[in-house]
Amino acid sequence: MNLSQNAVTVLERRYLIKNGEGVVIETVEELFHRVADAIAQSDRLYDPQADCEGTAAQFYEMMTELEFLPNSPTLMNAGRPLGQLSACFVLPVEDTMEGIFEAIKQAALIHKSGGGTGFSFSRLRPNGSAVNSTGGVASGPISFMKVFNMATEAVKQGGTRRGANMGILRIDHPDILKFIDCKRDNKEITNFNISVGLTEAFMNAVEAGKNYDLVDPHSKQVTGQLSAREVFDHIVDAAWRNGEPGIIFLDRLNRDNIVPGQGEIESTNPCGEQPLLPFESCNLGSINLTKMVKKTAGGYELDQAKLIATVKKAVHFLDNVIDANKYPLEQIDVTTKQTRKIGLGVMGWADMLLLLGIPYHSDQAVELAEKVMETITVSAREQSRELARARGAFPLFEESVLRDGEPQRNGTVTTIAPTGTLSLLAGCSSGVEPVFGYVYIRNIMDGTEMIEVNPILRQALEDRGLYTDSLMRKIAAQGSLSRIQEIPEDIRRVFVSAHEVSPEYHIRMQAAFQKHTDNAVSKTVNFNHDATREEVAQVYRLAFELGCKGVTIYRDGSRSEQVLNIGKVKKEGEAEATQQPTSDAIVPRPRPELVTGITERVKIGCGNLYITVNYDDKGICEIFTNTGKAGGCPSQSEATARLASIALRSGIDVHSIVDQLKGIRCPSTIRQSGMKCTSCPDAIAKTIERVYKQQTELGHWAEPQPERKACKSPVNAEEERQMGSCPECGAQMAHESGCVICRNCGFSKCG
Repeated sequence: MNLSQNAVTVLERRYLIKNGEGVVIETVEELFHRVADAIAQSDRLYDPQADCEGTAAQFYEMMTELEFLPNSPTLMNAGRPLGQLSACFVLPVEDTMEGIFEAIKQAALIHKSGGGTGFSFSRLRPNGSAVNSTGGVASGPISFMKVFNMATEAVKQGGTRRGANMGILRIDHPDILKFIDCKRDNKEITNFNISVGLTEAFMNAVEAGKNYDLVDPHSKQVTGQLSAREVFDHIVDAAWRNGEPGIIFLDRLNRDNIVPGQGEIESTNPCGEQPLLPFESCNLGSINLTKMVKKTAGGYELDQAKLIATVKKAVHFLDNVIDANKYPLEQIDVTTKQTRKIGLGVMGWADMLLLLGIPYHSDQAVELAEKVMETITVSAREQSRELARARGAFPLFEESVLRDGEPQRNGTVTTIAPTGTLSLLAGCSSGVEPVFGYVYIRNIMDGTEMIEVNPILRQALEDRGLYTDSLMRKIAAQGSLSRIQEIPEDIRRVFVSAHEVSPEYHIRMQAAFQKHTDNAVSKTVNFNHDATREEVAQVYRLAFELGCKGVTIYRDGSRSEQVLNIGKVKKEGEAEATQQPTSDAIVPRPRPELVTGITERVKIGCGNLYITVNYDDKGICEIFTNTGKAGGCPSQSEATARLASIALRSGIDVHSIVDQLKGIRCPSTIRQSGMKCTSCPDAIAKTIERVYKQQTELGHWAEPQPERKACKSPVNAEEERQMGSCPECGAQMAHESGCVICRNCGFSKCG
């Protein structure tokens, strides 16, 4: 098995079985045997004499060769007592107090099991509506979203896999303007991604410059009208400002609803790619396209036969997951098995293009995307029909829109999902996204630097005798190959990074994959910082024109900019407002764009504490903590880390901070012998002290640390935690596939 050291570290941290002390007691090989064996056992439900051992061997080989990987919950939980294997769920939110809080309870149970949830809040009556049963007035969808958000936060603090939510509101809901602005402040409703559900009637009204009706979902009465173009511009402005809300096209989701008699599709999972009926779950997996090419005399070409064979094994695997799964709610078990939807997708698309010598932003790449996805979907349906012959069609087949064709085992077969952690494990690019960076410089604990290079670029340069460490450092510094003249033009033409791909080609690529995908395509359209609102609007219109089911955009640096505009958003024509510090105020320097650091695991009285210390050439600039599953005091540790971070960036002497924290005692450590720290603050202090001593001895900083200069605008610590650096490893976070992910350790805001 050809796993990188980073992949092994992620498996040890998140996937391998640990004992009660947090010690890993499972090897990587044992993990894949555990998963393959558990999933293969489903065959015996249909054939008591099935060769489960042979099937397990096929599944094991497919996964360990990194040709296919299932979604993270399957890797984590298959063959274990929890046994919850689905990534995401959709729950209904009814317009009653009982229905709302039942949904909150159900979501908490799902989050506890490691899943994410999608909700439509479109059925809730608007703010200020009369409530006949109580004589009061309704508080509206936004207020209840905040309750859902708080419940998610409470479950998340329990040390389980992070829960995430998608919140959707129809464009014709009377509270739509409030919804569009509900995440204007990045500290609000932090456990939700939000999307506006657009209709084709609305989009036509936008183009025609007409008004459209607002409809009370409770009374079904028209309550007013708004200018479609003004509301569209309001959505564009909000997305331009900080990336939210996204948009989904509800009519298109329901045009592909295979069982319309069961109700409308109103929501998707947290990354926008899996439309589901209420109480359905998604069972996802991805094929690594870098393994679906073969070498020829002239280079590489698509290995069509291998791709088809892998698709068929993957569909068998995912259908078995539906039966092996231990669902968090009985109703989800029943509903999921009525349609048996699976979502087979891809990862490594950008890397595959590199091997084939095709630029991502080219018509040739778009045409190939259609061909590859058509092959996958056609082959997946063939395998699903073959399974139906042996096992029976999905139970609702006869009332589905597919009933006139040959029976299928699965209502849907393909989805393009985000693959942040999976692609890290597989050592390939994420989903259908372009490559974000080809070279990274990492600092390890002894102060030495490690250069990490995209393996395809490395091979291309080595083949021509061009690879040198100095050239790699130059690429890392510039973030692109395009302006480095010592690299041949044909390499620069192909090895383009995400910010060199125009928004138009982002959408064209998404549309190409969507054309042959049953469900939807998770992708983020990346804009440069200086992109205009009109450019965002053009992308939305193009997505509608080309048949996409939804769009998520992110303008580089937009969230950090929003933090600096405290109090209001700068309007066109207004001068930039800056917050001037008083003459004697101590103001922290801003967080650097690029930091390096270490993460240390320390045993504390109630489990393990992971401490990340990040620094730049001026000194230590931020501390993060994360508690292990055994417990701990996450809020106290986080508070200590935040205060230490802001003090260090304000120029407070390291020794003063260490002296204040060192030696603080906690009762849980007093009761145990052999502890190397006396409390969480003590552990944080000792890690800060070790990093500081090491870096000064290596000559990276002078002793004492250089004086800090005050910056003009404060940086919000919560924003840094969410958007700047990964809370688990401290590396830079990025927007990708409709979510915020860490490409270093696989952490995802979406769970």
